[in-house]
Amino acid sequence: MRQKINIAVTEKTELNEILRQTLSDAVKNNGINIDSKSFSNSKIRRLIVSGCVYVNGWQMKRPSFIVTKNSMITVDFDRDRFSFEKHPDDITFTMSDDDVLFETDDLIFVNKPAFFPVEQTITGKRANLHDALVDYLWKRNPSLRNPPYAGIMHRLDRETSGVILFTKNRAANKEISEMFQSHDFYKEYLAAVAVSSVKKSLAQNASNLSVGYAFTVEKFMGRISSKSSKGKWGSLSEKQGGQYSKTDFEIIGTKKIEGTECFIIRCVLFTGRTHQIRVHLSEAGFPIFGDELYGGKKASRLYLHAQKLEKIGKFSVTCDCNW
Repeated sequence: MRQKINIAVTEKTELNEILRQTLSDAVKNNGINIDSKSFSNSKIRRLIVSGCVYVNGWQMKRPSFIVTKNSMITVDFDRDRFSFEKHPDDITFTMSDDDVLFETDDLIFVNKPAFFPVEQTITGKRANLHDALVDYLWKRNPSLRNPPYAGIMHRLDRETSGVILFTKNRAANKEISEMFQSHDFYKEYLAAVAVSSVKKSLAQNASNLSVGYAFTVEKFMGRISSKSSKGKWGSLSEKQGGQYSKTDFEIIGTKKIEGTECFIIRCVLFTGRTHQIRVHLSEAGFPIFGDELYGGKKASRLYLHAQKLEKIGKFSVTCDCNW
């Protein structure tokens, strides 16, 4: 979620105060409506050096820059990416030929492992799939003087596994981006839901919960929690800023995972909102196994897998699930 914050430097501001301190004071005094626990001094410094802060319209990367009164400071950043920290269970991953699911001159489809972020975050150097792909492409063509291009077209949560698409040149970005914006892809996921955690009071026709049971969730949704470390999404009216979302679900089997009997649910997305499948299943009474943020039973991982990405007439890429 992109956010832009303006901070006016008034007469009350300490004269000759450095930029980092001015931002820190604004956070601590709740002058910019941000949780101070999420914005430590070190994070504020990284915001500045990463180029997210402007003084009177000029990008300023020096935390020690002296701010004068009557200045306007603008902070322009992606709040969701800023909140991500390195997790102790991030895996070590080096991409190989076996991780390429399908490739053309313009596109490359990769099998993303669980516990690995898609891209770098503003909080510091962190291994990620985008960098792993760039390294892989460069090793295939070591004669290149500069790193090869890899465009991120969509994202998967850190714990979600499965097929993800990157472009290999900028010329392909516009067409692929328009496909995502117009929901012109068939996107299929698999989710495991512990049978014991299903809230039958929320599930329609709960007596028929077996293979073949299908339902659709349509609702407006958006961010409902201000906690940046564990951002939570849920139902919001359109007037509250919620965005339309729709997912089809079907129970396609059962399987014992980590000693727990689970429904395996096929999820077909018509839109692509943040945490869409997780929110839709939870609010329908089917929290995903391992998704404690949304009421799921504790497990070693979030059992959600991106199984298929298809554009009719162009490509159909499937990534088998290894649960």
